[in-house]
Amino acid sequence: MSTPGALESGSRHDLRTGASPDAPDEDKFKDEQGAYGYCHSYETSSRYDGPGLRVVLFVSGCLLRCTYCHNPDTWHLKDGTYVSAEQVLRRLGEFAPALRSIDGGLTISGGEAMVQLAFVKRIFAGAKEMGLHTAIETSGFLGDRADDSFLSVVDLVLLDIKSSDPDTYRRVTGRDLAPTLRFAERLASIGKPVWVRFTLVPGLTDDPANVEGIARFVAPMKNVEWVEVQPFHQMGSFKWKAMGLDYKHHDTPPPSRELVNRVLGQFRDAGCRAR
Repeated sequence: MSTPGALESGSRHDLRTGASPDAPDEDKFKDEQGAYGYCHSYETSSRYDGPGLRVVLFVSGCLLRCTYCHNPDTWHLKDGTYVSAEQVLRRLGEFAPALRSIDGGLTISGGEAMVQLAFVKRIFAGAKEMGLHTAIETSGFLGDRADDSFLSVVDLVLLDIKSSDPDTYRRVTGRDLAPTLRFAERLASIGKPVWVRFTLVPGLTDDPANVEGIARFVAPMKNVEWVEVQPFHQMGSFKWKAMGLDYKHHDTPPPSRELVNRVLGQFRDAGCRAR
């Protein structure tokens, strides 16, 4: 059994490993209560992860192994700090009045938040009681776990669609594409607000047909408010080295402005609001 620790502020770019060495493997983790969970860190002033100013909680555990991931130290529960949902909500409550006054809220990212579904749901429910807007950033791979009760405490889904081509998706993540598309279709069917996120990696996800496939899939979905094109960067490469992982993108450059504009144009030409 992990020993509870203190929820740490900081940055998504901080390297944090080995905080809970006795934690279960993320693919075997089961918890119906959600009173405790594993967290990487939290930030208090993000303008990137949803509307307004956000507190962003980064939880641990992910089943994908994206080759360009900038937070591989969030893959395993053992690298997170074991904390209580009560502690998280107590800390969030200190920011709640200010967040409400500027139309901000709470975003839970990772890792993959749906690995710890009960923990995340408990925190979102508490945030809603504080009158805060809630958002989850997810790959959608575990979307089948998110029942209607869970989605009822989520105001916005930041959905990472990493590829429209199944082979490319598996090459990027090590997993199948279908669960993400299935989750996206379900969100569209219930009208849940979504921002689609697409990471543009030269030589990996930038093929025009790959981008066109995502654009055609997303464009008819009235619930998708934005498509956000996220340029690949090297800010997490030091983590791969520090953790002894094989990083395949040492020589991958960030996308040029011309490439970013081409991809934005493809989404916009398909009828998406893209930025």
